[in-house]
Amino acid sequence: MAEQNDFDHVSGKTTTGHEWDGIKELNTPLPRWWVLTFYACIIWAVGYWVVYPSWPLLSSYLPGVMHYSSRADVAVELANLEKSRGEKMVALGAASLADIEKDPALLALARARGKTVFGDNCAPCHGSGAAGAKGYPNLNDDDWLWGGTLDQIMQTIQFGVRSGHAKTHDSAMLAFGKDGTLKPEQIVTVANYVRSLSGLPTRQGYDAGAGAKIFAENCTVCHGDAGKGNQELGAPNLTDKIWLYGSDEATVVETITNGRTGVMPAWVGRLDPSTIKVMAVYVHSLGGGK
Repeated sequence: MAEQNDFDHVSGKTTTGHEWDGIKELNTPLPRWWVLTFYACIIWAVGYWVVYPSWPLLSSYLPGVMHYSSRADVAVELANLEKSRGEKMVALGAASLADIEKDPALLALARARGKTVFGDNCAPCHGSGAAGAKGYPNLNDDDWLWGGTLDQIMQTIQFGVRSGHAKTHDSAMLAFGKDGTLKPEQIVTVANYVRSLSGLPTRQGYDAGAGAKIFAENCTVCHGDAGKGNQELGAPNLTDKIWLYGSDEATVVETITNGRTGVMPAWVGRLDPSTIKVMAVYVHSLGGGK
């Protein structure tokens, strides 16, 4: 390391006297405009600390002389929005589901509100487009476990499925294998029979007669003789090629062996009646409502 400043003949500048591995450090000060800008930013920051909320306290923060809060702005905007809706929201809350669908203005408002409510509460399971996922029903099709009329949809939203509420839809797919009702080979046979009801291929050597017999003795009480299902029990239609958990043999075998006990929460008590109402109207309007 050099011990004193010297002159660098290549750049025409003096050095700081520091040298590492033959590389000398030039004594090049920052441009004046940059320094002034830097000091101006410091002054601006100090002013910002005074004017706007900035410094945290133990349980709050310094509000600043302007007492600005983006959260407060959002609250004001939401309050203004509710105020602007005014009488329409009152009318929406008082109208029946059937009346809402007959009134174009109320229907448009209910769908708009319902879409927002759906996104906030239902999309995590059913998806933002309500197309569902494995174990979560697609709300766009015309396949309804508990019925697709406005009243049926609203009842399902209100009280859920196996939610623990006194008025919930409460039935379950039995665990025929886990409970020892059917042997593994019987489960494979009836699983292939169930797949055949939707026109799916069956394994080679499958005994259709035995599958039909097992189905008649164990499954028709819920799914019906033809496998068309029963909405009063939430028993799915096994002939429409719509599968909640999957249609491959392994998945069907798993369903028959261990049963299915999916849960939909009850929204009554969590959401106000008007909000549940608009959500029912929105779900009904997605394309699969009856």
